[in-house]
Amino acid sequence: MKKIIAFNLMIISIIFSVSAQVTFMIDSLPDYTPPDDILYIAGDFQGWNPGDPAYALQKNAQDQWYIQLDSMAAGTQIEFKFTRGDWGTVEKGVYGEEIPNREFTYGNGDTVGIIIYNWADAGGGGNSTAAENVHIIDEEFYIPQLDKHRRIWIYLPPDYETTSHHYPVIYMHDGQNLFDTYTAFAGEWEVDETLNELYDDSYAVPIVVGIDNGGVDRIDEYTPWPNSQYGGGDGDLYIQFIVGTLKPFIDENYRTLPDRENTALWGSSLGGLISHYGAMKHQDVFSKAGIYSPSYWFSDSVWTFTEQMGHQQTMRLYQMTGSLEGSGMVTDTWTMHDQLTELGFGEEELLTTIITGGEHNEASWAADFRDAYLWLFQSWANGVGDHYAIQQVQISPNPARNQIRIPEIEFNQSSLIRIYDQVGREQFENYVAGNEAIDVSKLDNGIYFIIIINNNNIYNGKFIKE
Repeated sequence: MKKIIAFNLMIISIIFSVSAQVTFMIDSLPDYTPPDDILYIAGDFQGWNPGDPAYALQKNAQDQWYIQLDSMAAGTQIEFKFTRGDWGTVEKGVYGEEIPNREFTYGNGDTVGIIIYNWADAGGGGNSTAAENVHIIDEEFYIPQLDKHRRIWIYLPPDYETTSHHYPVIYMHDGQNLFDTYTAFAGEWEVDETLNELYDDSYAVPIVVGIDNGGVDRIDEYTPWPNSQYGGGDGDLYIQFIVGTLKPFIDENYRTLPDRENTALWGSSLGGLISHYGAMKHQDVFSKAGIYSPSYWFSDSVWTFTEQMGHQQTMRLYQMTGSLEGSGMVTDTWTMHDQLTELGFGEEELLTTIITGGEHNEASWAADFRDAYLWLFQSWANGVGDHYAIQQVQISPNPARNQIRIPEIEFNQSSLIRIYDQVGREQFENYVAGNEAIDVSKLDNGIYFIIIINNNNIYNGKFIKE
């Protein structure tokens, strides 16, 4: 009988030990938090809905916000953040910077105190330093290659809304740090201010797409190869996202010049490493890269990889490292310069700069951005007239099967046609005369962009091949 009782007590003990509850108690809020706003918890346990009424916090008798979550098995780990109802009001760090998802493992206490230091809108948005022509495309843009979501920013040139012009595109990493001090980790690059000033100085400026880093996932996503100490290795999937998902979306929804000549990558530190990797691997998609303070030290595989990729097409690569970043960083930057030179990259394709007194920080990268942009996009930035003559044309038939025509253009012997796929890879180039049809029968099914150079005019169009 005693054995049966003991067994039953053991079963009861196990039942109670494998499930647990947790209450999150807000110990401190920013003093500018609107008094009438409701606080919410959003996490992987409820689909990351930032304003789900079922996960709204309540106030106790001491006027303190709290929420008790349902029981879960001991050892279950959850990720979460607090909001005031949408991702535009998500919590931020001490300096207004992006913070990683909070984590909690059930069984590690039943009441957890929480300090919220800042909100993304800084209590109303008045403190944002982003220019008016910077926008958030999506707070939760899906990355199918990594099964994650990420905030995507876009900078549109000052004349984007008042013209029909088409623009080059720079894809930049660490989006939190590019435009807005209140989302930056340690100061912003001031990309928007710099480009707006260049525009005011009569230079042509591009579209810039900023991709937020993944916080705790940043190392994984910005490194193509693993490091025995730091992990990593998902960089190729991240680049596949830019090439295969994000770039087609941007080209479909904004007036871009989708070809490789007008497409660039740019980043710093590990972002510099992944920019080098992406540009070298996809030379058919990117022709330019801004490579700031590159972390070539992360893996010796970078040297073998660079050798294997070689010099496939004309490129423009800008490397920059600060002299105070350490002798190893400077040496690696020059070693990569020498390797690229040996692979056939000429002086007009490769510029390496060591900034005297430069450090490994946003201030150094921001200070150099203007000069680097003007070198990388020299022909575009200085050739406003040539590029602004772009006119939209209609393709017929559309969708097309075997042939297309452009009825509104009278071609001559020097009319050049180029056709690009969704990621900017050239699929067709030929000269067309008269009103002859263009053979597209060999193209795979999909969306294509066409650029026509005719009588010193540039025309742009889009069609579907089926």
